[in-house]
Amino acid sequence: MSKTFEMLRPYLDKSMALQTARSLFEWDDQTTAPFEAAKYTSRVVGILSDEYMKSLINDDVRQIMNKLMEDKEQAELTDTEKAIIKELNKTFEQLESIPPEEYRAFNELAPVANRVWTKAKKDNKYEDFAPYLKEILEYKKKFAGYRVKDNKDPYEILLADYEECFGIKELDIFFEKIKKEIIPLLAKVSAKADAVDKSYNSLKYDIDKQREFCKFLCGYVGFDFNRGVIAESAHPFTMQLHNHDVRITDRYIEDNLESAMFSIIHETGHALYEMNIEDSLTQTPVGGGTSMGMHEAQSRFFENIIGRSKAFWEPIYDKLVGAYPDNLTNITLDHFIKGINKPASSLIRTEADELSYPLHIIIRYETEKMMFMEDADIEKLPEVWNQKYKDYMGISPKDDASGILQDTHWSWGEFGYFPSYAIGSAIASQLYYKMLEVMPLEQYLQEGNLTPIREFLRDSIHKYGATKNTNQLLMEVTGEEFNADYYIKYLKEKYEKLYDIV
Repeated sequence: MSKTFEMLRPYLDKSMALQTARSLFEWDDQTTAPFEAAKYTSRVVGILSDEYMKSLINDDVRQIMNKLMEDKEQAELTDTEKAIIKELNKTFEQLESIPPEEYRAFNELAPVANRVWTKAKKDNKYEDFAPYLKEILEYKKKFAGYRVKDNKDPYEILLADYEECFGIKELDIFFEKIKKEIIPLLAKVSAKADAVDKSYNSLKYDIDKQREFCKFLCGYVGFDFNRGVIAESAHPFTMQLHNHDVRITDRYIEDNLESAMFSIIHETGHALYEMNIEDSLTQTPVGGGTSMGMHEAQSRFFENIIGRSKAFWEPIYDKLVGAYPDNLTNITLDHFIKGINKPASSLIRTEADELSYPLHIIIRYETEKMMFMEDADIEKLPEVWNQKYKDYMGISPKDDASGILQDTHWSWGEFGYFPSYAIGSAIASQLYYKMLEVMPLEQYLQEGNLTPIREFLRDSIHKYGATKNTNQLLMEVTGEEFNADYYIKYLKEKYEKLYDIV
């Protein structure tokens, strides 16, 4: 153990505590805080953010970090300590470049912008949110610009914050492959899927019963209620304070059975990642998931590859029917499976079927590139959004609430996040094919035994936290780095079989 590293620990502990406090305010703001609280609570968040920056960006930490980079010191560091130093260097580089007053101002603005977004979505008034979006965007452009090296585009900097293994070049190649392979497949499958009657999904489903069944699903997938809780929010999300306090939210819609069910499975996938990180790593800079791409791989794996499979529902479908007998008694399991996998052009990303979902991500990615690389007019952004939906999906939003305002991410300044969803879906497929090699996956699901599946992910991915990056983990688990071909293979095999396409 390095004595110099031990000198760093008090600063890491203080920054962790301040970050935890900020997270608690964010959780409260999105779940139970009164609507008018944000404007005033944001001052508290601003002060905490200022203190967080000071806890890391100071001469003492800088001196310790410089000393730890010496060869003699490096030789005394454990692998975990080296990983912490690597992660801390990234955080240090991000924060050191930003003037403290700007960092605080942005962190005060974001909670207010999110509340404005929430109301604007409810009222269907993009014009109310647009000034805040413009201000948030200006801050993120400025912050990324402070860190630009080698003539990179600022958007590239933000992408790397969420997934360091993918830049604009890699994403452009990935998304072009999806367009080439998935759009024709979607057209073929949609033609056959039109005959599937899914009207049962839009009947009335009692909200209290939805809460009860979703809690069952959450526990069935593996959520530990001794170390986590479920709340409600306008947009489902997962937050961890540490691996023994992981919080998820859901949203319930009376005339949409699938929405809450697959959201809770999705968020449980995120939660399992955080709960399974080793105790020795939690509450350190490497005590969270290694990237949003790998994080979304866990949620998309459970939501889609597991949660939309017939084997998953075989042991529990009767329980679902029992919860809503008036609506589902005449819906067979085979009918239900085709229903939850029915592809259709839809406006809402979070409600999208698995096959059309990547098109929603491409639309957001291309829109963000326009915002950063072409200085797109914020006031006219709904027009850009609507045109892209018409081009890719053949439909146009009837209003801003189902269009440009549907996602919360931009209100928090989370530009560059959206590609992680598609990356995650591809990684999930790569992990899936590896699991098929090492375990009788379908049999386990039919038996209602998800334990071996969770254990595989825990031992292969989760426990390492952020000590290894996405490609390092994939290389160790599957024998190769990221390979999108598995995603194409998975979608083709699944949908061609489900809809008898030759």
